[in-house]
Amino acid sequence: MSPSRVELDETAVENFREYLRIPSVQPNINYDECVAFLKRQAQSLDLPVKVYHIHPDKPIVVLTWVGTEPAKPAILLNSHMDVVPVFEDKWTYPPFSAHMDEQGNIYARGSQDMKCVGIQYLEAIRRLKLNGQHYQRTIHISFVPDEEIGGVLGMKDFVHTADFKALNIGFSLDEGLACPEEYFAMFYGERSIWQVTVNCAGTTGHGSVMLNNTAGEKLRVVINRFMEFREAEKAKLETPLDIKLGEVTSVNLTKISGGVQNNVIPAELKATFDIRITPSVDHEELEATIKRWCEEAGPDVTYSFDAKDPKIENTKLDDSNPFWIAFKKSCDEIGVELKIAIFPGGTDSRCIRQVGIPAICFSPMNKTKILLHNHNEYLNKDIFLKGVEIYTKIIPAVANA
Repeated sequence: MSPSRVELDETAVENFREYLRIPSVQPNINYDECVAFLKRQAQSLDLPVKVYHIHPDKPIVVLTWVGTEPAKPAILLNSHMDVVPVFEDKWTYPPFSAHMDEQGNIYARGSQDMKCVGIQYLEAIRRLKLNGQHYQRTIHISFVPDEEIGGVLGMKDFVHTADFKALNIGFSLDEGLACPEEYFAMFYGERSIWQVTVNCAGTTGHGSVMLNNTAGEKLRVVINRFMEFREAEKAKLETPLDIKLGEVTSVNLTKISGGVQNNVIPAELKATFDIRITPSVDHEELEATIKRWCEEAGPDVTYSFDAKDPKIENTKLDDSNPFWIAFKKSCDEIGVELKIAIFPGGTDSRCIRQVGIPAICFSPMNKTKILLHNHNEYLNKDIFLKGVEIYTKIIPAVANA
């Protein structure tokens, strides 16, 4: 006899909480427990599972539900296994206890970002399989490492392997954001990440002397230029035009270093800026601007990149993308109102889009305070289960697109 809706809900919540209790927290993660958990899930769903190792200790777990027309490009349901660090003394409940309070709020690191979505995929598929459903396209459910530190040894490398190409992906779903309102946030592109370090070299000497050409004078000019640009972009968010964070280029000064002693003028000073470039910005023009700022600061001012994402095309949201049409239609049919935007942070979807595959970022968590990377991150049980139901509509729609 098939399990009842109540039993399915209980299973979903139990699996969610069990996954949350695995402390796959950056840095230096041992993913073995995650892999063992996902293999058990695959067995319970009667799905084959493969574990790929492009790099040692960085497993990529892929469960596969073969379609009735497996030659068609497949669907990828992606999530990441890792979570960011915690300040345990700031949490009401232990951050890896998955404590559920009387309101049904489940507290744990990863409850929003993004162990919830990985389990929602699996529990939606559990329900679809129990109903005897079959779909044209093969569905791959991937669980990847190290997204929270750039995905360099995870999705970023995986998309360029023969193993990934063999999956024959035509469309991908990945994480979005919680939304405090009734509507749901959905993202079709994201900002490119640049991390730029500017090195200012200059005259050194005794701290009591007013020398020319010092590193400090040059650093002041550099910081002023970057921060003036920041103010201009920040001002766009305060206009009545409802411009969202993903539609501006953010700049933040994140590190300053240099100097050897309080009374010695340093031979060099460095400043690092974290820049997130909105898709409408020309990358060559922006780099030319940074170069000009360095030249304006004086001689011996150079810049280098710690991170420099290429410009990646947004996923098209028009008739040329049948997966978007299917996704949107299924949302309309079940009353899921979407607010569409550019993702303000970074996800593994940029790696997917870079190899020409359309990707949509969507976490079905409305009426939920955004708490990713924050203290007391939680997700309500009923919101989580509603998300499972939403995926039982979206997954079939895109798998038959």
